[in-house]
Amino acid sequence: MLQIQDTLVSLDLIERYFCCDLDACRGACCIEGDAGAPVTEEECEQIRRALPAIQDDLLPAAREALSEGDVAYIDEEGDLVTTIVHGANCAFSCYSADGTCICALEKACREGRTAFLKPESCHLYPVRLRQVGDLTAVNYHRWKICKPAEVKGRRLGLRAYQFLKEPLIARFGQDWYDELCLTAQEYLRQYPAD
Repeated sequence: MLQIQDTLVSLDLIERYFCCDLDACRGACCIEGDAGAPVTEEECEQIRRALPAIQDDLLPAAREALSEGDVAYIDEEGDLVTTIVHGANCAFSCYSADGTCICALEKACREGRTAFLKPESCHLYPVRLRQVGDLTAVNYHRWKICKPAEVKGRRLGLRAYQFLKEPLIARFGQDWYDELCLTAQEYLRQYPAD
């Protein structure tokens, strides 16, 4: 781990190649797993406000689940996570014409129908954040369904921290990201990871 300001950054974020490959994975991260995406109470409020804009994009089972419950629930580990449907799909997933699972929230935002992009945990993925005392651990989460993203990232020469530039800046700021880039370049110069 490397310390960047008030964070501890996993070396995997610097060493590993990564670039989402929706053509290969078909959006499996919104379907696979045993719980929804981690969210905050504030994000739940933003999702609730965005619901009218995304209702028509949601799967019928998702609309039903949301009408009977809420946008999130507490999972077995005690974390607040997005509602899932049939033990799989995130309630906020939908499908493109080619059958790829995509985020209805992100789709609506990119089309100008809502201002909320998606939960930070989704935007930052494959990064997961954890508090370690006064520091935030910025960890790279490895998941077999993301193997195509690692292959594509290697082919493009794109490291995970480079792929995640936009969400990392949104979360930690430009100065933090600039420091991360300088630290990563120096680290990779001293310890090539190829």
